[in-house]
Amino acid sequence: MAAVLRVDSDVSPMIRFLDQFVETVLAAAKWLALPVVVLLFLQWPLRSLVGAYSTQANDLGQWLFALYVAASITAATRAETHLAADTLARRYSDVWRERLQRAGALVSLIPWSIIVLWTSRQIVLNSIAQLERFPDTFDPGYFVIKAALWLLALLILIEGVITLLRPGRAERP
Repeated sequence: MAAVLRVDSDVSPMIRFLDQFVETVLAAAKWLALPVVVLLFLQWPLRSLVGAYSTQANDLGQWLFALYVAASITAATRAETHLAADTLARRYSDVWRERLQRAGALVSLIPWSIIVLWTSRQIVLNSIAQLERFPDTFDPGYFVIKAALWLLALLILIEGVITLLRPGRAERP
């Protein structure tokens, strides 16, 4: 998961701050892949050889994976490596592709993320307030999976705002 710094020096301090915030979150989140892989690998030896702790490794791996995926969607968007219907768009000029990105942010990314944040608020807040546990094992940390939904939506909202408000190519000196 690699993010690309996309904000130029001629943008407002707010956009620069938001961009740096997202960049920092993504830089930290990319390291979650390592413990997820280790925990997935350890499940078999813990179950078969040790005879214990495999469910705890699974539960920890699940919430780390939820955080990783929540951040990786925005990282893929920033790096322009996500799945995109750009077979035709490759032929468009940079100005038109930029317009399409802004329109996409305005009509889909920003509204979708606001809807997700709003409609999930009660579920996420209740889960966090109760420090919800995994239903099968009663291990702590299940609330982190639900909070990852907010991380996903918040990062997408911020990235949509950055896309919408950063200067266009025609506006740059």
